[in-house]
Amino acid sequence: MEDTIAAIATPFGEGGIGIIRISGERSKDILYQIFVPAYGDKETPIENRRFNYGHILSLNHEQVIDEVLCVYMKAPSTYTREDIVEIHCHGSVVSLRRTLSLVLNCGARLAEPGEFTKRAFLNGRIDLSQAEAVIDVIKAKTEKSFEVAMNQMEGHLSRTIRDLRKALMDLLVQLAVNIDYSEEDIEELTYDEIIKCISTIGDKVQDLLNTETSGRMLRDGLKVTIVGKPNVGKSSLLNALLKEARAIVTAIPGTTRDPIEEVLSIEGIPVLITDTAGIHTTEDYIEQIGIEKTKAAISRADLIIFMVDGSEPLREEDYAIAEQIGDRGVIILLNKRDLGKRVSEEQLIQRLPQAVFIDTSILEQKGVKELEDQIVAMVYGGEVSQEQSDVVTSARQQDLLSKAQSDLLDALKMATKQEAMDFIEVDVRHAWELLGDIIGETVTEDIINQVFERFCLGK
Repeated sequence: MEDTIAAIATPFGEGGIGIIRISGERSKDILYQIFVPAYGDKETPIENRRFNYGHILSLNHEQVIDEVLCVYMKAPSTYTREDIVEIHCHGSVVSLRRTLSLVLNCGARLAEPGEFTKRAFLNGRIDLSQAEAVIDVIKAKTEKSFEVAMNQMEGHLSRTIRDLRKALMDLLVQLAVNIDYSEEDIEELTYDEIIKCISTIGDKVQDLLNTETSGRMLRDGLKVTIVGKPNVGKSSLLNALLKEARAIVTAIPGTTRDPIEEVLSIEGIPVLITDTAGIHTTEDYIEQIGIEKTKAAISRADLIIFMVDGSEPLREEDYAIAEQIGDRGVIILLNKRDLGKRVSEEQLIQRLPQAVFIDTSILEQKGVKELEDQIVAMVYGGEVSQEQSDVVTSARQQDLLSKAQSDLLDALKMATKQEAMDFIEVDVRHAWELLGDIIGETVTEDIINQVFERFCLGK
């Protein structure tokens, strides 16, 4: 018999309601031991999927622990496909801990992180990619990242992977027949047909791989660092993007000494933006520490916003910052256009050929929308539609797709050279297995455990 597990399913802290979740064959029996309905008596049957009002009592029934609502959900129509009980207590840490302790004393054991979702996977209610999406739904920071996670949790990516595996299996069957029964009167599989099939599948795998960067940024957030010499408008830009006065803005250079980090949403993309200390030569020890932190923030960023005072000639500090940025993704804002323009793109293109330039006047709110549009364009990279539902969001999925694509390319090369079908079959079969790992159909127990270790308790 599978263990009955229990955990607190809501965050710790004060709240109106806190929930204890129990899953397993003994869930209902445990509830009968500690719950007394307010109407009827202890023996009153607890109906399936109907809330019951009453009290949690100590094991000797001499002490009331809490006034609660509880619900019993009968397998298999539950999250885990096992019997589930939820006890809705007051959101007190004391109440939750005491109630959970009672449940454990009645025979349940404390659930491991992600064990409820792991049971849903092991019992066939969801596949592994859907299980991974549960984490993304919980951690979603914006409407768009939530929508992408929900699409994956509902099985959009799973269906695509299953279609690809079916196409590969059809090819494997044809290869096997032509290898094992080559002397029989069967329809011969031509190399042109093999090439066409592998190419079609490979293109679809590549389409999924093209979504990985966008998927990762939608899940984890785009890390953006604003850099520039002092008093070029970095803090004003942060305030404009946040639409609030978060950073202190003065005419005195060097106001920002410590990096300021904020999270905002740009068209559904979670952006972790850092306003940094201006990079320049200084004898001030505290400013030097801030500048070192700025350099560290540059190294961690997915995208750099390099602000230049466009109303005056470039200085050594500007060139030093360009050197620090190197070949990283960068948008250069030629700011203070309201004061005239004395800087041209050509002066920086030689040092930052990959840069995108935008003329701005943050004081007059000009260029901010263009910057936001450019950030969105960079995230989607022109290869991913904002409405696309099949988005790869985890490094594990991306790694497996990359390996499968490598196998398909190897098989394609051999088919082009008309090498023995036995060799082609080996690579095609390995690609089929790798795609199965994404949805958990061919995955090992170690990988399953690694996936669910990232979950919180109670989910």
